[in-house]
Amino acid sequence: MTEIQHQSQQVKDALRRAVMAALDRKRRLGQYAIIFQNGRPVRIDPGQVIDQEKT
Repeated sequence: MTEIQHQSQQVKDALRRAVMAALDRKRRLGQYAIIFQNGRPVRIDPGQVIDQEKT
């Protein structure tokens, strides 16, 4: 793995952790989230956030 590939992977991992933290916070606050699925925005309710994180 080159240095650029390694750095790219680190950035992806950091972004994934940030998104997971934001979704977890929304779930705990009882807020909905807007995500993109199949190129379209989709509203998910707080109970669905956990299910979306696993995919």
